[in-house]
Amino acid sequence: MEYFPKFLDPRLPARLEGLALRAKAIVEGYVAGRHRSPYHGFSVEFAEHREYAPGDDLRYLDWKVFGRTDKFYLKRFQEETDLTCGLLVDASESMRYRSDRASWSKWECAQCTAAALAYLVLHRQDRVGLTVFAEQAQTVLRPDAGAGRFKDVVQALEAASPAGGTVLGRVLHETAERYRRRGLIVVLSDFFAPLSDVSVGLRHLRHRRHDVIVVQILDPQEVEFSFREPIRFRGLEGFPKQLADPRSLRPAYLREFGRFLAQLRAACRSLNIDYLLVRTDWPLDRVLTQYLLTRAERGRG
Repeated sequence: MEYFPKFLDPRLPARLEGLALRAKAIVEGYVAGRHRSPYHGFSVEFAEHREYAPGDDLRYLDWKVFGRTDKFYLKRFQEETDLTCGLLVDASESMRYRSDRASWSKWECAQCTAAALAYLVLHRQDRVGLTVFAEQAQTVLRPDAGAGRFKDVVQALEAASPAGGTVLGRVLHETAERYRRRGLIVVLSDFFAPLSDVSVGLRHLRHRRHDVIVVQILDPQEVEFSFREPIRFRGLEGFPKQLADPRSLRPAYLREFGRFLAQLRAACRSLNIDYLLVRTDWPLDRVLTQYLLTRAERGRG
Protein backbone atom coordinates (compact mmCIF):
# COMPACT_ATOMS: atom_id res chain seq x y z
CA MET A 1 0.00 0.00 0.00
CA GLU A 2 2.58 2.55 -1.09
CA TYR A 3 0.18 4.59 -3.24
CA PHE A 4 -0.89 7.82 -1.55
CA PRO A 5 -3.42 10.23 -3.06
CA LYS A 6 -2.84 13.96 -3.15
CA PHE A 7 -5.51 14.59 -0.50
CA LEU A 8 -3.96 12.21 2.05
CA ASP A 9 -1.04 13.39 4.14
CA PRO A 10 1.46 10.50 3.81
CA ARG A 11 2.43 11.04 7.45
CA LEU A 12 -1.10 10.33 8.68
CA PRO A 13 -1.05 6.50 8.42
CA ALA A 14 2.31 6.46 10.22
CA ARG A 15 0.80 8.46 13.09
CA LEU A 16 -2.01 5.92 13.32
CA GLU A 17 0.26 2.87 12.96
CA GLY A 18 -0.61 0.05 15.33
CA LEU A 19 -4.20 1.12 15.95
CA ALA A 20 -6.50 -1.61 14.68
CA LEU A 21 -10.01 -0.74 13.64
CA ARG A 22 -11.67 -3.67 15.34
CA ALA A 23 -15.34 -4.49 15.45
CA LYS A 24 -16.87 -4.46 18.92
CA ALA A 25 -19.38 -7.06 17.85
CA ILE A 26 -18.56 -10.55 16.66
CA VAL A 27 -18.04 -10.56 12.90
CA GLU A 28 -18.13 -13.19 10.23
CA GLY A 29 -15.79 -13.84 7.33
CA TYR A 30 -14.40 -16.34 4.92
CA VAL A 31 -10.71 -16.55 5.77
CA ALA A 32 -8.54 -16.58 8.86
CA GLY A 33 -7.86 -13.13 10.25
CA ARG A 34 -7.63 -11.24 13.50
CA HIS A 35 -11.21 -10.93 14.75
CA ARG A 36 -13.39 -13.15 16.89
CA SER A 37 -15.74 -15.52 15.11
CA PRO A 38 -19.12 -16.80 16.27
CA TYR A 39 -17.95 -20.29 15.26
CA HIS A 40 -16.01 -21.91 18.09
CA GLY A 41 -13.89 -25.03 17.73
CA PHE A 42 -14.41 -28.24 19.69
CA SER A 43 -13.13 -26.56 22.85
CA VAL A 44 -11.87 -23.25 24.17
CA GLU A 45 -8.48 -24.68 25.05
CA PHE A 46 -5.20 -23.53 23.54
CA ALA A 47 -5.06 -24.20 19.80
CA GLU A 48 -1.97 -22.54 18.33
CA HIS A 49 0.22 -19.46 18.30
CA ARG A 50 0.33 -16.50 15.98
CA GLU A 51 2.72 -13.57 15.84
CA TYR A 52 1.89 -10.44 17.80
CA ALA A 53 0.64 -7.43 15.82
CA PRO A 54 0.37 -3.86 17.19
CA GLY A 55 -3.01 -3.40 18.83
CA ASP A 56 -3.39 -7.03 19.98
CA ASP A 57 -4.46 -7.76 23.53
CA LEU A 58 -1.29 -8.25 25.61
CA ARG A 59 -3.10 -10.56 28.02
CA TYR A 60 -2.67 -13.42 25.55
CA LEU A 61 1.09 -13.11 25.06
CA ASP A 62 2.92 -16.39 25.68
CA TRP A 63 5.84 -15.31 27.85
CA LYS A 64 7.35 -18.80 27.87
CA VAL A 65 7.71 -18.71 24.12
CA PHE A 66 9.15 -15.20 24.38
CA GLY A 67 11.74 -16.48 26.83
CA ARG A 68 12.84 -19.15 24.38
CA THR A 69 12.67 -17.23 21.13
CA ASP A 70 12.84 -13.55 22.10
CA LYS A 71 9.76 -13.04 19.89
CA PHE A 72 6.19 -12.17 20.77
CA TYR A 73 3.49 -14.75 20.05
CA LEU A 74 -0.15 -14.85 21.12
CA LYS A 75 -2.16 -17.87 22.11
CA ARG A 76 -5.24 -18.58 20.03
CA PHE A 77 -8.13 -20.28 21.77
CA GLN A 78 -10.89 -20.14 19.18
CA GLU A 79 -11.36 -19.85 15.48
CA GLU A 80 -10.74 -16.33 14.24
CA THR A 81 -12.02 -14.61 11.14
CA ASP A 82 -11.43 -11.52 9.06
CA LEU A 83 -13.29 -8.23 9.21
CA THR A 84 -15.32 -6.74 6.38
CA CYS A 85 -15.47 -2.94 6.58
CA GLY A 86 -17.83 -0.89 4.42
CA LEU A 87 -17.06 2.82 4.02
CA LEU A 88 -20.00 5.05 3.04
CA VAL A 89 -18.86 8.54 1.97
CA ASP A 90 -21.29 11.41 1.35
CA ALA A 91 -20.52 13.31 -1.86
CA SER A 92 -23.56 15.61 -1.86
CA GLU A 93 -23.10 19.32 -2.60
CA SER A 94 -23.18 20.40 1.04
CA MET A 95 -19.92 18.50 1.58
CA ARG A 96 -18.15 21.09 -0.62
CA TYR A 97 -18.53 23.75 2.06
CA ARG A 98 -15.42 25.32 3.51
CA SER A 99 -15.37 28.49 5.61
CA ASP A 100 -12.36 30.74 6.06
CA ARG A 101 -11.83 29.16 9.48
CA ALA A 102 -11.24 25.67 8.07
CA SER A 103 -8.10 24.26 6.52
CA TRP A 104 -10.08 22.13 4.07
CA SER A 105 -13.62 21.39 2.93
CA LYS A 106 -15.85 18.76 4.49
CA TRP A 107 -15.41 16.64 1.35
CA GLU A 108 -11.62 16.78 1.56
CA CYS A 109 -11.83 15.83 5.23
CA ALA A 110 -14.15 12.91 4.38
CA GLN A 111 -11.75 11.75 1.64
CA CYS A 112 -8.81 11.76 4.01
CA THR A 113 -10.70 10.10 6.86
CA ALA A 114 -12.01 7.32 4.63
CA ALA A 115 -8.56 6.73 3.11
CA ALA A 116 -6.91 6.61 6.53
CA LEU A 117 -9.46 4.08 7.84
CA ALA A 118 -9.12 1.99 4.68
CA TYR A 119 -5.36 1.94 5.17
CA LEU A 120 -5.71 0.76 8.76
CA VAL A 121 -8.16 -2.00 7.90
CA LEU A 122 -6.14 -3.25 4.93
CA HIS A 123 -2.96 -3.12 6.97
CA ARG A 124 -4.57 -5.82 9.14
CA GLN A 125 -5.21 -7.96 6.03
CA ASP A 126 -8.95 -7.31 6.33
CA ARG A 127 -11.40 -6.37 3.57
CA VAL A 128 -12.68 -2.92 2.61
CA GLY A 129 -15.63 -1.88 0.49
CA LEU A 130 -16.53 1.67 -0.56
CA THR A 131 -19.76 3.45 -1.49
CA VAL A 132 -19.62 7.09 -2.60
CA PHE A 133 -23.12 8.53 -2.73
CA ALA A 134 -25.22 11.67 -3.20
CA GLU A 135 -28.71 11.42 -4.72
CA GLN A 136 -27.80 7.81 -5.40
CA ALA A 137 -24.83 5.50 -5.03
CA GLN A 138 -22.25 6.88 -7.49
CA THR A 139 -19.43 4.42 -6.82
CA VAL A 140 -19.65 0.98 -5.28
CA LEU A 141 -16.55 -1.13 -4.63
CA ARG A 142 -17.28 -4.58 -3.31
CA PRO A 143 -15.33 -5.60 -0.20
CA ASP A 144 -11.87 -6.89 -1.03
CA ALA A 145 -8.37 -7.03 0.43
CA GLY A 146 -4.87 -7.13 -0.99
CA ALA A 147 -2.25 -4.56 -1.91
CA GLY A 148 -4.23 -3.10 -4.80
CA ARG A 149 -7.36 -2.41 -2.79
CA PHE A 150 -6.00 0.76 -1.16
CA LYS A 151 -5.23 2.24 -4.56
CA ASP A 152 -8.73 1.31 -5.75
CA VAL A 153 -10.31 3.11 -2.78
CA VAL A 154 -8.31 6.32 -3.04
CA GLN A 155 -8.69 6.54 -6.81
CA ALA A 156 -12.45 6.21 -6.43
CA LEU A 157 -12.40 8.98 -3.82
CA GLU A 158 -10.27 11.19 -6.06
CA ALA A 159 -12.59 10.65 -9.02
CA ALA A 160 -15.71 11.70 -7.11
CA SER A 161 -16.86 15.31 -6.88
CA PRO A 162 -19.58 16.62 -4.51
CA ALA A 163 -22.79 17.54 -6.32
CA GLY A 164 -26.53 17.28 -5.91
CA GLY A 165 -28.66 16.40 -2.94
CA THR A 166 -28.50 13.35 -0.72
CA VAL A 167 -30.70 10.36 0.00
CA LEU A 168 -28.71 9.05 2.96
CA GLY A 169 -31.58 7.02 4.37
CA ARG A 170 -32.02 5.05 1.14
CA VAL A 171 -28.28 4.43 0.84
CA LEU A 172 -28.22 3.00 4.38
CA HIS A 173 -31.02 0.57 3.46
CA GLU A 174 -29.21 -0.45 0.27
CA THR A 175 -26.00 -1.03 2.23
CA ALA A 176 -27.81 -3.19 4.76
CA GLU A 177 -29.04 -5.37 1.90
CA ARG A 178 -25.68 -5.41 0.08
CA TYR A 179 -23.58 -6.39 3.13
CA ARG A 180 -25.24 -9.64 4.13
CA ARG A 181 -22.50 -10.87 6.45
CA ARG A 182 -22.00 -9.05 9.71
CA GLY A 183 -19.22 -6.50 9.62
CA LEU A 184 -18.30 -2.90 10.30
CA ILE A 185 -20.04 -0.04 8.48
CA VAL A 186 -18.57 3.48 8.73
CA VAL A 187 -20.79 6.35 7.54
CA LEU A 188 -18.99 9.63 6.78
CA SER A 189 -21.33 12.56 6.20
CA ASP A 190 -22.52 15.90 7.54
CA PHE A 191 -25.90 14.14 8.00
CA PHE A 192 -27.84 17.06 6.55
CA ALA A 193 -30.78 14.81 5.75
CA PRO A 194 -34.14 14.02 7.38
CA LEU A 195 -33.18 12.42 10.68
CA SER A 196 -36.26 10.19 10.61
CA ASP A 197 -35.00 8.56 7.39
CA VAL A 198 -31.45 8.34 8.72
CA SER A 199 -32.59 6.71 11.97
CA VAL A 200 -34.61 4.06 10.14
CA GLY A 201 -31.64 3.33 7.85
CA LEU A 202 -29.27 3.00 10.79
CA ARG A 203 -31.74 0.71 12.51
CA HIS A 204 -31.77 -1.51 9.41
CA LEU A 205 -27.97 -1.82 9.59
CA ARG A 206 -28.14 -2.76 13.26
CA HIS A 207 -30.93 -5.24 12.52
CA ARG A 208 -28.45 -6.92 10.19
CA ARG A 209 -26.15 -7.03 13.26
CA HIS A 210 -23.53 -4.76 11.74
CA ASP A 211 -21.24 -2.73 13.98
CA VAL A 212 -21.79 0.88 12.87
CA ILE A 213 -19.72 4.05 13.28
CA VAL A 214 -21.27 7.43 12.46
CA VAL A 215 -18.64 10.03 11.56
CA GLN A 216 -20.22 13.46 11.32
CA ILE A 217 -18.01 15.96 9.50
CA LEU A 218 -18.77 19.63 10.12
CA ASP A 219 -17.22 23.01 9.40
CA PRO A 220 -16.57 25.20 12.48
CA GLN A 221 -18.91 27.89 11.15
CA GLU A 222 -21.72 25.36 10.92
CA VAL A 223 -21.23 24.59 14.60
CA GLU A 224 -20.56 28.11 15.95
CA PHE A 225 -22.13 30.46 13.36
CA SER A 226 -19.73 33.27 14.26
CA PHE A 227 -20.36 35.45 11.19
CA ARG A 228 -20.53 39.11 12.18
CA GLU A 229 -21.32 41.21 9.12
CA PRO A 230 -24.39 41.02 6.85
CA ILE A 231 -23.73 38.23 4.40
CA ARG A 232 -25.32 36.56 1.40
CA PHE A 233 -25.53 32.82 1.98
CA ARG A 234 -25.31 30.73 -1.18
CA GLY A 235 -27.70 27.81 -1.02
CA LEU A 236 -26.45 24.28 -1.64
CA GLU A 237 -28.41 21.24 -2.80
CA GLY A 238 -31.04 23.36 -4.55
CA PHE A 239 -31.62 26.07 -1.94
CA PRO A 240 -31.60 29.74 -3.11
CA LYS A 241 -29.25 32.52 -2.05
CA GLN A 242 -30.27 34.40 1.08
CA LEU A 243 -29.15 37.80 2.38
CA ALA A 244 -29.21 37.88 6.19
CA ASP A 245 -27.89 39.50 9.34
CA PRO A 246 -26.10 36.61 11.05
CA ARG A 247 -25.93 38.28 14.45
CA SER A 248 -29.71 38.44 14.74
CA LEU A 249 -30.06 34.87 13.44
CA ARG A 250 -27.36 33.32 15.63
CA PRO A 251 -29.42 32.52 18.79
CA ALA A 252 -32.15 30.74 16.83
CA TYR A 253 -29.61 29.01 14.57
CA LEU A 254 -27.55 27.68 17.49
CA ARG A 255 -30.70 26.47 19.21
CA GLU A 256 -31.91 24.57 16.14
CA PHE A 257 -28.50 23.23 15.19
CA GLY A 258 -27.89 22.07 18.76
CA ARG A 259 -31.22 20.24 18.68
CA PHE A 260 -30.24 18.60 15.40
CA LEU A 261 -26.93 17.36 16.85
CA ALA A 262 -28.60 16.13 20.03
CA GLN A 263 -31.20 14.17 18.07
CA LEU A 264 -28.55 12.49 15.89
CA ARG A 265 -26.46 11.55 18.92
CA ALA A 266 -29.53 10.24 20.73
CA ALA A 267 -30.46 8.09 17.73
CA CYS A 268 -26.94 6.62 17.68
CA ARG A 269 -26.97 6.02 21.41
CA SER A 270 -30.32 4.25 21.30
CA LEU A 271 -28.98 1.88 18.62
CA ASN A 272 -25.60 1.31 20.32
CA ILE A 273 -23.82 3.06 17.45
CA ASP A 274 -20.53 4.90 17.87
CA TYR A 275 -20.77 8.63 17.13
CA LEU A 276 -17.66 10.62 16.22
CA LEU A 277 -17.65 14.35 15.47
CA VAL A 278 -14.86 15.53 13.17
CA ARG A 279 -14.52 19.27 12.63
CA THR A 280 -12.55 20.53 9.66
CA ASP A 281 -10.49 22.82 11.91
CA TRP A 282 -9.32 19.94 14.11
CA PRO A 283 -6.12 17.89 13.47
CA LEU A 284 -7.43 14.68 11.94
CA ASP A 285 -4.62 12.44 13.17
CA ARG A 286 -5.29 13.39 16.80
CA VAL A 287 -9.04 12.92 16.45
CA LEU A 288 -8.70 9.45 14.91
CA THR A 289 -5.95 8.36 17.29
CA GLN A 290 -7.97 9.33 20.36
CA TYR A 291 -11.12 7.71 19.03
CA LEU A 292 -9.45 4.43 18.07
CA LEU A 293 -7.67 4.18 21.39
CA THR A 294 -10.94 4.78 23.25
CA ARG A 295 -12.74 2.28 21.07
CA ALA A 296 -10.06 -0.35 21.61
CA GLU A 297 -10.31 0.10 25.37
CA ARG A 298 -14.07 -0.35 25.24
CA GLY A 299 -13.66 -3.41 23.06
CA ARG A 300 -11.28 -5.05 25.53
CA GLY A 301 -13.74 -4.27 28.31
